[in-house]
Amino acid sequence: MPPKAANTTSKDVDEARAKMKARFDAVRTGGKGTARRTKRSKHTSHAADDKQLQAQLKRLGVNSIPGIEEANMFMENGSVIHFSGPKVQASVSANTYVISGHSETKRLEELLPGIINQLGPDNLMNLKRIAETFSAGSGKPGEGADEDIPDIGENFEDVSNK
Repeated sequence: MPPKAANTTSKDVDEARAKMKARFDAVRTGGKGTARRTKRSKHTSHAADDKQLQAQLKRLGVNSIPGIEEANMFMENGSVIHFSGPKVQASVSANTYVISGHSETKRLEELLPGIINQLGPDNLMNLKRIAETFSAGSGKPGEGADEDIPDIGENFEDVSNK
């Protein structure tokens, strides 16, 4: 069994221990040896919020729109909030549209081939930026094909004629 090391703690460790001791002494309800005060957390349910929201939407007179498979919301930074299988409700008189369901924030490049017909003039700059990065990444079309073929150094016709 190795011998016990002498009580050698650095100055920083002693200061940190003193700070921790001072911090936890503040939450004691009695003296030394008593239990610490328990923090009571308030449990909130979101069911009441959802009920209030549905009541307000009913007051606006929203109607459910069936048959919508996906919904996309385009943001100015080039990302898209993508809803797959959303529940869509609308009130044309109040100019209110409600889209609810599971959403994912994706980059425009991830959704591109399928959503070109949804892009408007405000997304034209994002589309140009994507095209520039794609063309800069691929370079000239003939360059990449030659890199994969190794240089043999011999002429095959000369070898076959022998």
